[in-house]
Amino acid sequence: MVERSRRQVLVTGGMLGAAGALAAATPAWSWSSEGSVAGAGVGVDPKYVWDAEADPVVAAIIDSGQTTAVNKLLKTWTKNGQALPAGLPTQLRDFMEHARQLPTWTDTAKLKDAVNFNQKRGLYLGVTYGFVSGMMSTVIPREALAVYYSKGGADMRDRITKTAKLGYDVGSNNAFDPSGEMIVTCVKTRLAHAGVRHLLPQLAAWNNVASEDIPISQADIMVTWHSLPTTVMQNLNAWGVPINAVESAGFLHSWQVTAHMLGVLDEYIPNSWATANTQAAQVLTPILAPTPEGIKLADILVNLASFIDGSLLSKPILCALTRYFLGDEIAGWLKLPRYPFWDTAFQVAWKPFVAVREGLLSLEKAPGLLQAVYWAFDEILRIGVLTLLSGAQFPIAIQIPDTNNPNY
Repeated sequence: MVERSRRQVLVTGGMLGAAGALAAATPAWSWSSEGSVAGAGVGVDPKYVWDAEADPVVAAIIDSGQTTAVNKLLKTWTKNGQALPAGLPTQLRDFMEHARQLPTWTDTAKLKDAVNFNQKRGLYLGVTYGFVSGMMSTVIPREALAVYYSKGGADMRDRITKTAKLGYDVGSNNAFDPSGEMIVTCVKTRLAHAGVRHLLPQLAAWNNVASEDIPISQADIMVTWHSLPTTVMQNLNAWGVPINAVESAGFLHSWQVTAHMLGVLDEYIPNSWATANTQAAQVLTPILAPTPEGIKLADILVNLASFIDGSLLSKPILCALTRYFLGDEIAGWLKLPRYPFWDTAFQVAWKPFVAVREGLLSLEKAPGLLQAVYWAFDEILRIGVLTLLSGAQFPIAIQIPDTNNPNY
């Protein structure tokens, strides 16, 4: 109960003030905040920090039975520069007006550099954001449990659609501009997270297996963050993709701003790729592990394949893609079957395929297997996210949950 009382202080009190007060009482976080965009911090482990601004506001909305009415209003708010809908509860409106403000350290020039990066790497990013990160989430134990038992676990296509929307919006040309949608997506995601934090602790099934009293801490958000930009950049480097340093810094900056807009304290946001890799090595890599819930989620994801434009992104391809991107160990944890042809195709032909796309290798001079699967890979990139999202509801609406997964 001591542990829970400490956590409740951080949830209900001012985030910075409470963190300072508890710095001596909670375990120190070994990642140095000197490597953050803030350059300093109080050193509280982010596992003990949630969202003191959003959580009480959303809890009040849910408990007062206003969730449906609020979600209906929020559905009309789609553009960053758009006025908030009339009729929102005062506390919610005040929170959202504050939450929609970009951090003072936002660099618009770097955000433009990010646009250049995203335009060149958009096809790779679409697959990694929409599917690879989704599969990685199934071996992030806390995330897998939170997804499985929350409302999102009842409809994984809808859940992965919303993850892909975050990746799509941050990569758009006008992501943080008044005409863009990324600020809206981040604020609505904060509200959705707050809803899960309020509802999941009320579910016995989650409490019986969870290692924490309250889900989606700031540490959890940063773990998911690393499954997106950090993992993407590590893969691009591993594939030998030539990355312009300025555009790489811009790509990172767009995700730094995203973390801030998702409610993460600046002292937890890495200030460079080097510090991001250091943090990921501490908070992401060591915690990856299978869970019964994660295995079930992975099975759902690899069975989302369907026909689009006469092309099939099949379960064998999705399993082989997962095995290649995440490795044999994780594929084994998730009980994914082996498919010799596609497993070999990815192992042998993916890097040459990337080299062809990057203009580093002529298709005519590429290995025979590459020529045989080149167009298949290109099709995977082209339709991958669309395939996974087919059947989802558009426009995509990120909402405050009103219940947990009704199946548990």
